Amino acid sequence: MRAVRARHHWLATGAAAGVLALLPGTAFAWGTPGASNGQKTETSGTRDGASLVSKVVYSGSTSGSRGSDGNGGGALKPVGDWTPPACWYEPRSAEQFRDYVESMYEETVNTPGQHSYAKQSAGMFRDDYKDGTYKNYNLDKKDEGSFWVAVRDEDRWMEPEAQVCDRMPFWVENGDPVPVENAVTPEVLAELAYNRVRLPAAEVTLRPEAATKVNLPTWAWLDRSRFKETSVTASIAVGGLNIQATTTARPVSLRLEPGTPDAETYPASGECTINADGSIGEPYTRGKADRTPPCGLKYLRSSGDGTFTLQATITWDISWTGTGGAGGDLPDGTFGNDQAVTVQEIQSVNR
Repeated sequence: MRAVRARHHWLATGAAAGVLALLPGTAFAWGTPGASNGQKTETSGTRDGASLVSKVVYSGSTSGSRGSDGNGGGALKPVGDWTPPACWYEPRSAEQFRDYVESMYEETVNTPGQHSYAKQSAGMFRDDYKDGTYKNYNLDKKDEGSFWVAVRDEDRWMEPEAQVCDRMPFWVENGDPVPVENAVTPEVLAELAYNRVRLPAAEVTLRPEAATKVNLPTWAWLDRSRFKETSVTASIAVGGLNIQATTTARPVSLRLEPGTPDAETYPASGECTINADGSIGEPYTRGKADRTPPCGLKYLRSSGDGTFTLQATITWDISWTGTGGAGGDLPDGTFGNDQAVTVQEIQSVNR
């Protein structure tokens, strides 16, 4: 199971406001770019250097599992303009939040050469939770609620979408609604899991295999054992919060783009739907030479001394289920790759 490190910070609006300053190049930055690949396993989920570590953990077909980027696969690309959350809010116990703030404060004020403004801001931030708006980090009420903090997807922390979770850490009593958007819920977990589903490469089997011929139908298919349901479960257990969600990707179709306008596809739309047994297309066997392939293509000219780039893209139907019987659909996703196809002229012999 993998915990993904996520950054959070609060931008300064002035020392008088008592908010946290983010000063590039200082130890007081809430997270340092390039500090992690976003896939480090964490067991405590509390702190790593100057970064809070998300306590959401993932299991299933995530990066590092079979079918990940290193094995020729990759991530879902949502259809349309929807994207999973780039930031969200998670709870921390009073003790966890105290330990984090105290450690951050000590690191900031004791770093040689640290800017005085960073030290001042760190002190004001600490004081607000120790002896200001809150008293001693609400430790006397530690069983009655949690602090909620903003975290960001490390891979997207510079995107505008990651900047919307800008509220300072705040206390929520157990059972009360969390008064922010993107507070972690089963649905938010499902959306986060969407972003971590890793799929196998969509390399189709072609016949003829080594090189096809001009005007010769080329059969294309995908093995049902390789393309099956893939799922990732995201969960979080902090204090009184213990929820999870499983996001499942199911292949539904294969789209073929020949890489040249001088080609035809079967079917004409180029979209091959999944068969009842989970396969796509139909393997070529002897005796089918005069048949039209249910899934395939036909090139109308030679690739010459080069190749055409065939793009094969799988569309995946995405659904999720979560704690308390929650569930539903998420936007379809796609994943594809390119294949080089050699197309030769048919050689004729004149007698």
